[in-house]
Amino acid sequence: MPEISLDQYKSLLTEIIKKQIIILGPDISLVKARNVAGLLVASDGSVTEIKGDPQQALQALIDQYVSLSGLIVKKTMEPLLSKYPSLKVD
Repeated sequence: MPEISLDQYKSLLTEIIKKQIIILGPDISLVKARNVAGLLVASDGSVTEIKGDPQQALQALIDQYVSLSGLIVKKTMEPLLSKYPSLKVD
């Protein structure tokens, strides 16, 4: 399977954060996203930089949101993640 570029990771992470802003509101969503080491997130939810392993950042971001609302969040992310079948996410 083809590798996912850094820009694709940024795009996916941004989509996840913006979807959570709609569900959870901007305050909680941005705080949780900014808890992820190596992720720089603008005030609109856009990921501007990923330092380190983008796969780890993706998993950490998902874990942040899942810890808040579990299966609800996981279900909302499935359609987004299905666009990238080469990603392995728990």
